[in-house]
Amino acid sequence: MNIFERYLTLWVFLCILGGIVLGQLLPGLFQAVSAMEMANVNLPVGLLIWVMIIPMLVKVDFRSIHQIRQHLRGIGVTLFVNWLVKPFSMAFLGWFFIRHLFAPLLPTDQLDSYIAGLILLAAAPCTAMVFVWSRLTNGDPLFTLSQVALNDSIMVVAFAPLVGFLLGISAISVPWDTLITSVVLYILVPVVLAQLWRKRLLAKGQTTFDAVMAKIGPWSICALLLTLVLLFAFQGEAILRQPLVIALLAIPILIQVFFNSALAYYLNRLVGEKHNVACPSALIGASNFFELAVAAAISLFGFHSGAALATVVGVLIEVPAMLLVVRVVNATRGWYERPFTSA
Repeated sequence: MNIFERYLTLWVFLCILGGIVLGQLLPGLFQAVSAMEMANVNLPVGLLIWVMIIPMLVKVDFRSIHQIRQHLRGIGVTLFVNWLVKPFSMAFLGWFFIRHLFAPLLPTDQLDSYIAGLILLAAAPCTAMVFVWSRLTNGDPLFTLSQVALNDSIMVVAFAPLVGFLLGISAISVPWDTLITSVVLYILVPVVLAQLWRKRLLAKGQTTFDAVMAKIGPWSICALLLTLVLLFAFQGEAILRQPLVIALLAIPILIQVFFNSALAYYLNRLVGEKHNVACPSALIGASNFFELAVAAAISLFGFHSGAALATVVGVLIEVPAMLLVVRVVNATRGWYERPFTSA
């Protein structure tokens, strides 16, 4: 892990503080940034989001999808957890914790928005960071790449319908035109641009490709951190009034991380997959494509929304939570490889 990835939680925390302070000191500046919109898309944030997402997507080789034939059971577990368990379990956790258990402690007018942010977070499977987590567990790199490529392909067509459905059953109004625009702007267009760039770089040789990837690696995190400064400049007033909100939003996210990783890990053992396949399968089931979730939340509900704040909480806890999952799957390899008959 490079310095940005290793200390992501620290950088996020500093950006939270910096954004809140700057928002209080320079309210006029951030109001001007907020007004820079075209067709309900904030232009500075739209640019930052492309800088976040495109370098990650350049690394994805969609031709690797054919390799799923080598690990159909592991891929089956990944798809089951990512698309049939994770989004629906998060919708339930949001309903239980936000709309009921924590409702007296949260702003009433933001309850639906918080739930929407949690749903957006869960509906976007991890793209880039899963490569880091997989490497830390000695995961099969070809399996990791193939499951990411397959998830991204599915996300292009399934993200909007899935989010729309879950928002609907959560009794949250679905702005379909904005949702579809978000998918085009933050999934479809970046995928196309990234793959064109990838093709051009590879035409110059693997050495050139690797050198460019190393150079642009920090771009995604830097753009994310700048986006967080903007977000918390707008969210600062609400956070200062109710600092408990972030801790309460973190609880369903953490439960989902540990539940989905444990489920995927156990199911892979149950179907007989190798440990180096079970690890990346469990890790992608637990982590999120939080860059996309933040982008969609801002587009759908705005800078000031609880949805945007909920997705940012996902960023805040991603690294420590996933490092804990990495530690657990590494420590339990002996248990995983033990035959069921002697378990």
